[in-house]
Formats: sequence, structure tokens, C-alpha cells
Amino acid sequence: MFPTDEIFGFLLISEICIGAIGNSLLFLLYTYASLIRPHLNKPLDLIFIHLTLVNVLAILFKLIPDIASSFGVKHFMGDAGCKAVLYIFRVARGLTLCTTSLLSAFQAITISPSNSKWARLKTKSSTWILPSLFFFWVINAMVYIHVILTLEANRNFTVVGFGYSHPYCQNKHFKTDYPEVFTTVLVTRDVLFVAPVIWTSIYMLNLLHKHRKRAQHLHSPSLSAQPSPENKATHTILWLVSCFVFFYCSNNFVTFYLFFKHQKSPRLERIVGITSSCYPTICPFILMKNTKIISKYTSYFSKLRFTFSSRSIQ
Repeated sequence: MFPTDEIFGFLLISEICIGAIGNSLLFLLYTYASLIRPHLNKPLDLIFIHLTLVNVLAILFKLIPDIASSFGVKHFMGDAGCKAVLYIFRVARGLTLCTTSLLSAFQAITISPSNSKWARLKTKSSTWILPSLFFFWVINAMVYIHVILTLEANRNFTVVGFGYSHPYCQNKHFKTDYPEVFTTVLVTRDVLFVAPVIWTSIYMLNLLHKHRKRAQHLHSPSLSAQPSPENKATHTILWLVSCFVFFYCSNNFVTFYLFFKHQKSPRLERIVGITSSCYPTICPFILMKNTKIISKYTSYFSKLRFTFSSRSIQ
């Protein structure tokens, strides 16, 4: 084990702590608010709850094995552990893609003008959220059954050959037709969900640009200086989508390079782990910056602290 491996290990530990704590905090706050004040819930809140949940799963099940390998722990997982850990990670990562696509599409429908062809979907869009999330779970669970069928524990801690590899896991067979079919299915799914993300993002940017030009044309400082809650939410989602597309495409590029590389590199695999966990890690903090629920609880705790301090003075 080299000093750089330990540096990678501490970097992954910091990433898993920041990401898990941030997503768990936001998940608990949204869940608590939905249980205490269900009449104030927004349809977006359910999507945010689901997104933070799958973010935690993706971070934990990707980074924990990478941390163990960084510190030279051998035989950390057997066959069952490899299948379970990688399967849950892949499903969670796929759900992150699907949920982000749903989030972007839902917000695009929400802010669409009343004369738009998407306006008629506004009343029905909230009823599609739960069925859509259930459909995403079923699709990703079925797609990644391939992982359970073709993965096994790596006994030698080193792998040479084409296909997926990890210090603890590797493909059983590299010469079957399954990898090509599996790759085709993944690419098709990515195109079907990433393309709407990009299209709806461009659509929302266009709407925001038109709104700004209209505000400038009317010479109204209130319109330009104080954006509506819908515009604030749209800016937040656009930030999320931009980060997601960047890190998702970067991670896929490195993953495919490593898949077809004959001589495997554990350090490159850890870089894959870092890039795959960047979006789930920063996602809750982008949401916290622009969400009302954080400001409400912050003001609540500040009032509570003021009350206790005033009592202690008396």
C-alpha cells in the first residue's frame, strides 16, 4: 500500500461523511415536515425525499468498498457481498438518473406558460410522481439482474482482462455475448433519460430568459429584483441538472475506459468512485441553499435558543 492509497482513502472517508450526513439531514427534514404538515407539502418534496434516499444508498454502497481497498483490506467481500453491494449501488445510481430526469421534467411543466401545450399537464403531473418512482425501481431492478448473474469475488486482488473489475469483484466471464447486450441496454436507458434532462433544461433556461427580458421591458424593479418561488426552484434544479450531467458523463467515460482496458488500475477505479459520488454528495447542499424548509428550521432553532437564553438571564 502506497501513501497515495491512504490519501485516496481519507478523501473517500470525507466524501462519504459529507454526502451521507447532508442527504440524511435533508431526508429527515423533508420526511418530518411531510408528516407534521401534510397539507403544506408540495409534489416536489416527494421527489426530493426519494432523491436524497437513493443518494445515500449510492454513496454508501460505492465508497465503503473503495475505502477498504484503499487501506489494503483484503477479502473484504465474498461472492454474495459483491453481488449485493454492486447491485444496490447500480440500482441506486440508475434511480438517481431517473429521479433527476423526473425532477427536471416536472419543474419544466410547472413553470410552463398557461398558453403552452404543456399547461394541460399541470393538473395531472403531481399524480404521476408515485407511479413514476415505482416504475423506475422496477426498471432498474430488472436491468441490473445482469450484475447478480455475472459477478463473483476477486480472489487475487488483481485483475487482467476486459470487463468490470474491482479489487474485490470481477466478471465471471468476459467472452459471452452478455456484456454487449447489457451495454446496449444501459446506453439506451441513459439516452432515454439524459436527453429529456437536457431538453427540459434548455426549455427552462429559455423561459427564464424570456421572463427576464419581459421584466426589463416593463422596467419593473420588483419583477427583476425579486424572483418568484418558481424561478428560485427552477434555478436550483438547473444547478442540480448541470452538476448531474457533468459528473454522470465524466463517470461513464472513465468507467467505459476502465471496462475495455486490459490492465486494470485500482487507483483509476477509486477515481471512478469519487466521480460517481460527487453529484450525490453536493446535491443536498444545492437543495439546502434554496429550499424554504432549511430556513424555517433555522429560524425555529434561533428563536428557541433566544428563548432559553432570555430565561437564563432572568
